[in-house]
Amino acid sequence: MDNNTFFLGQPLFTQLLKLIPDRLIRGCINKHRCDYYYKSFKSHDHLVSMLYNSFFKCTSLREVCTGLQACSSRLRHLGLRNTPRRSTLSDANRKRNAQFFADLYQGLYQHYYKSLPDSRRKNVESRLFIMDSTTIKLFTDVMKGAGTKPLNGKAKGGAKAHVLMKAQEDIPQVIVLSSASTNDKTIFPQVQVPPASILVFDMGYNSYKQFHQWTQQKINWVTRLSEVAWIEELASLFVDQKQRTAGVLADQQVRLGRPSNKPTTKIIARRILYHDQQMNRTFTFITNNFRMKATTIAAIYQKRWQIELLFKRIKKHYPLRYFLGDTENAIKIQIWSAFIADLLIKIVKDKIKKRNWSFSNIAGMIRQHLMTYINIFVFLTNPEKALLNYHPPEENRQLQLNLSG
Repeated sequence: MDNNTFFLGQPLFTQLLKLIPDRLIRGCINKHRCDYYYKSFKSHDHLVSMLYNSFFKCTSLREVCTGLQACSSRLRHLGLRNTPRRSTLSDANRKRNAQFFADLYQGLYQHYYKSLPDSRRKNVESRLFIMDSTTIKLFTDVMKGAGTKPLNGKAKGGAKAHVLMKAQEDIPQVIVLSSASTNDKTIFPQVQVPPASILVFDMGYNSYKQFHQWTQQKINWVTRLSEVAWIEELASLFVDQKQRTAGVLADQQVRLGRPSNKPTTKIIARRILYHDQQMNRTFTFITNNFRMKATTIAAIYQKRWQIELLFKRIKKHYPLRYFLGDTENAIKIQIWSAFIADLLIKIVKDKIKKRNWSFSNIAGMIRQHLMTYINIFVFLTNPEKALLNYHPPEENRQLQLNLSG
């Protein structure tokens, strides 16, 4: 190989794997005793295999295993001593604790994105958190799906990912996996954000008790008002002409919670009626923040679309239509592996300062060159220059000569 700073003695895939600290992997293994009953196919091997599946968007166990076998000359770089058989990988997906992958994701996130927002900053985006969930359809009923049965009577399953994301990072901070029929509010105990944060979510998280707790914790929340909510108007707040021109129809102080329903928590909130001129739709927002302008509250809720783009990205770039196993544990492992792969690409993207790559571009470049022996950061800074004088390692050139002969 040429003595050039562009080229390395390890493939790009290995450089991605090295972003995961060894101590983090060992800690998760020891915590869950993931290697206790395994003689050869250890947790690290399982992780490498599932990340290979995520990056290459494999659709079957055969694709994963034969793909790794085709890269047998590079297994030393990947930390794999032996390629798994289909039965071995299938058994591991069924039996190894999926929480190993979950804790690995959370530990990796904390390692690279552990700083909390500064509550003294006036920048809204630096304090903004977005909460939502997405459903991943399954072809079996292994995880109970949401909704009624179809006309043929065969109910399909579905998995749901409940996500809390910091808007400035564009990566999930908290992920809870469940069946599709699980209520969205199951994520509430995991939502730990600092005071002065702004939390935005849709009306599926309507809980006056939780709204009251967040207000007591000095957390700002913004959502849409449920159509069946009981409202008592307490005061009409002033709306100047500039706000009216921007689309604010009304700004009110209201009480939420029917008085005759004693168990329901009653809260004081702010209701904003806003007409989006571009969409020609009227929205009703509620919030506990009485200081911000009504148009700012509307703009904050529009930021919620960012998490929808995250869900679209995950489903587009990773294999979440075809699963390698039909058990709940195997499905969760594959979903966690997709989130880990996404986080690794996001880490690389944030480390590249000279090029403003879109996520789709950088994910595509990495997938195409996953087994190329080239410095990932130098390559993504200037791909054309890095590949101009690239030559494959000796082993690959010899293989090419043999094939051509």
